[in-house]
Amino acid sequence: MTEKPTGSPVTDGVDEEIAERLAAALRCVTVSTEDPTQTADAEFARLADHLEASFPRVHAELTLTTFGHSRLYRWDGAEPGPVAAILLAHQDVVPVDDPQRWTHPPFAGVVDAEFIWGRGAIDDKSRVLAVLEAVEQALTAGVRPRHTIYLAFGHDEEVFGDGGAVRMAEHLRAENVRAELLLDEGGVITDGVADGVDRPVASIMLGEKGYATVRLSVSETGGHSSMPGKQTAVGRLARAVARVQDHPMPLRLTPVITDMLARMRVALPEPRRKLLELTDRRGLATLTGPLLTRILAAGPTTEALVRTTTAPTVIRGGVKANVLPQSAEALVNFRILPGDSVSTVLAHCRRVIRDLGVAIELVGPASEPSRVAGPGPAYALIAELAAELVPGIVTTTGLVPGATDSRHYDGLAATRCNFAPIVLTAADLARIHGTDERISRLNYARLIEFNRRLIERLAVAPGDEGAAQR
Repeated sequence: MTEKPTGSPVTDGVDEEIAERLAAALRCVTVSTEDPTQTADAEFARLADHLEASFPRVHAELTLTTFGHSRLYRWDGAEPGPVAAILLAHQDVVPVDDPQRWTHPPFAGVVDAEFIWGRGAIDDKSRVLAVLEAVEQALTAGVRPRHTIYLAFGHDEEVFGDGGAVRMAEHLRAENVRAELLLDEGGVITDGVADGVDRPVASIMLGEKGYATVRLSVSETGGHSSMPGKQTAVGRLARAVARVQDHPMPLRLTPVITDMLARMRVALPEPRRKLLELTDRRGLATLTGPLLTRILAAGPTTEALVRTTTAPTVIRGGVKANVLPQSAEALVNFRILPGDSVSTVLAHCRRVIRDLGVAIELVGPASEPSRVAGPGPAYALIAELAAELVPGIVTTTGLVPGATDSRHYDGLAATRCNFAPIVLTAADLARIHGTDERISRLNYARLIEFNRRLIERLAVAPGDEGAAQR
């Protein structure tokens, strides 16, 4: 690997030309849909044309294979050997609920002095464009990776990736690809989000929770509301939903969260730091671990770190106020902690509901929790780059609470990291999948520079190009 750059951290935002390239991508309405017949083909084609026009060297020098609208680039290395990295991002975005609430129209791609606005500005077109900006710059400078790098840009991540990431991962497996690093979305640098932490926290996630949606359904005879039985279908279903919500799955401290807390210890106030020190001591963990777990469970953000979460999200039943419903159903979404599984979630539902009249079944896509490897050299490199770009941060590990395309690439890399070096507040996080999604020019500059420096670290050292080709 080359020596690390000595330049100062990014302090200026991107210029107009770079900002406009991202804004033009945001104007492509690449909303993903679970119905494959409703794919926004024309918009994805517009985006593809924009990428090919904006990054001519990438498209001249890298090998592109498409899978539907997903794009897999192969950047051949100067030497044989294991693949250096698979860099993931996705082109699709979620729909917009109420465009009237936005400061600027969600697909207008507005650029002002501080921000680039639009759906996908953070999740996840900025990462697609930032990777391509960095590779284009590297090619212009004559940089070549020592070992092969893949860029994998899915088109249906927001609807579980079956047509994009799944197919690209299958292709890489068929090619016997095994990378040192898989890098995807999921972790960021938060400022003022972690309770009691006195500096920004870079969460470099090493895995993600599983996903399952359980349908609870009840069927009854129905009839007139003036002559109800002891309970209606709606009442029976409501009791089942309440039991599931009131009896969550057990709290548990997993190794990756223990590691996360240990790394954050330096930034915590003294009482919490002392508790973590006691937890680390053999023989005291059984006393302090449960206390620490209960502290984490006090808020929804941290509770997700120590529990398979339960979220009733949809309930339907009945047709009229004076008609007894013949059927009712509810959907309950679970995000599954490593150590639990889809089957244990179903078993838990049956155990706490305790009603044979309530049908319990899995619906829609589901995935098991990912395998979580310990942090290794690739994690250390990502942490080092983050600290170069945003000095004074504390870097730590963690789990992605949601679902990303990287779960489909399980086993294709020695180390998986979900991370982007952008600094977000709690208000910024609420904009993702929400109203007024935007990315600051400064954050976008950080994102491009991070990828540029990563490529430099993976490049042939100056003067070694000829030796690598011999």
